[in-house]
Amino acid sequence: MPEPTLAIQNLRFTHADPGGGGFTLALDDLQLTPGEQVLVAGTSGSGKSTLLQLVAGLLDPDSGEIKVDGRAMHAMNGAERDRYRGRRIGMIFQTFNLLDGFSARENVLAALMFSDLPNREHRERADQLLQRLGIERPDATPDRLSVGQQQRVAVARALASRPGLVLADEPTASLDPANATNAVELIKETCRQEGAALLLTSHDPSIRDTFERVEELQA
Repeated sequence: MPEPTLAIQNLRFTHADPGGGGFTLALDDLQLTPGEQVLVAGTSGSGKSTLLQLVAGLLDPDSGEIKVDGRAMHAMNGAERDRYRGRRIGMIFQTFNLLDGFSARENVLAALMFSDLPNREHRERADQLLQRLGIERPDATPDRLSVGQQQRVAVARALASRPGLVLADEPTASLDPANATNAVELIKETCRQEGAALLLTSHDPSIRDTFERVEELQA
C-alpha cells in the first residue's frame, strides 16, 4: 500500500483573538492517498485556511502530527521545512500572490528555484506549463493579464516543482459563479495530469458536487 501523500493525526490548534473570540481546530485523522482530491468545506471562521497553513508548516500546531510524503513537517527546523515545502507542496492562494513586476514566466521560475529540477530545464518546464494552461503571453506581467489568466499562472507556479501535494485556499473567492466551476476544474485537471494530490478549501456550495470526497470543518 503506498505511503499517504498527507497524513494528519490528532491535530489541535487554538487561535486566540485578542478581542475575545477565536476558535479551536480539532482534526483526529485525515489522509490523502497519492493523486486523491479532497474538498474541505465549512463556514467562514471554521479554520479552513488555518488547516492549510498548518499542513504547509507555516503555523505550528499545539499538538498532533502532520506528515507530507512521509516526512513530519513540524519535526524539521525552519530552513529545512522551507526547502521541503518548496519541493513537495504547491500552494494556490485566494489572492494569487503573484510577484508584481515579474512576468508570468518569471513567477513560475521563482517557484522552480526550490525544485530538484536541474537549472537548465527550468525555462522549458515553466513555458511548458504556461502553454498547457493557455497563457499565450508568458512575458506579460500580472497587471496585463485578466483575473482568469492570473489564476492560471498561479496554478502553473503551484505545480512547477512537481509537488506531491497541492493546497488551494478558496481559489474561487475572487471569481464570479460562472468562472468558479471552470477554475476548480482547471486546478483538478492540472493536478491529475501532474499526479499531485489536492486539498482544496471552499465555502462555495456549487463546488461540492464536483468532488467525490468532502471533509467538513465545524466552526
